Amino acid sequence: MRDLGAGFGHLLKGQRWVARHGRQYGFGLLPGLITLVLYAAALVALALWGEDAVAWATPFADDWDGPWQGLFRGFLTAVLFALGLLLAVLTFTAVTLLIGQPFYESLSESVDRDVSRDGTAPVSALPLWRELWISARDSLRILVRAGIWGVLLFALGFVPVAGQTVVPVVGFFVTGFFLTEELTAVALQRRGVELRERLALLRSRKMLVWGFGTPLGLAFLVPFVAVFLMPGAVAGATLLARELLGETGGEGTDGDEEDGEDNGGEGNGGSATTLPRPPAGSPAPGR
Repeated sequence: MRDLGAGFGHLLKGQRWVARHGRQYGFGLLPGLITLVLYAAALVALALWGEDAVAWATPFADDWDGPWQGLFRGFLTAVLFALGLLLAVLTFTAVTLLIGQPFYESLSESVDRDVSRDGTAPVSALPLWRELWISARDSLRILVRAGIWGVLLFALGFVPVAGQTVVPVVGFFVTGFFLTEELTAVALQRRGVELRERLALLRSRKMLVWGFGTPLGLAFLVPFVAVFLMPGAVAGATLLARELLGETGGEGTDGDEEDGEDNGGEGNGGSATTLPRPPAGSPAPGR
């Protein structure tokens, strides 16, 4: 239970950090806004032309009599839009992180510099295109895993009583776990931690992960909230990643640092450093 509170504490610290760093917060909003516009345009297009797409895909219903044709195609149109909306919810964080890779890398590095004792941050030795490729590949793998869980929980939802009580709660915790994986990947990928090792780290501290990701996932259900919470979520996930790896520092996240436009990225004067990649199968360096 203590880890649950610690995970939620990292989420709050991340939001406080971006509140004190106005420029980082402003840049961090851009990817979410871009993703929101793209998704909104796609959903509007689906609403406008979804019926035509369904009619094109069901030519066998052209000769149906009475109301059956309209009912059948109307039902399929509603299902198509619902699936599009579900896909948008499931992929919003991954797409936002992919679009905002340079923005969130900079934000995460600034958090690392701010809370480290020597004012340095781990940096990736990979070129940007390689980082984008790894992020897209790992996000697809996580989406497949989340999809399998989604199908399983959907099927269990038909179980009387448990399907309407226990299954939704389990679903929120599963969502919180995968959401935390996507967000901590920004900091962990810079440290050379591969997807399999990241999942092992998260599983080793499930209560900590749930304390961070589950309330964030619930907040993301409110329209547009995800856009405004994303910068602070990345900052908090960086603090969470540091705890998972057993890295020291972090006491200064709520300190008396002067509120500036971008204190975290330039004010510490430290040079960046690259941490050695942990060996495969090792849960975390220093743990």
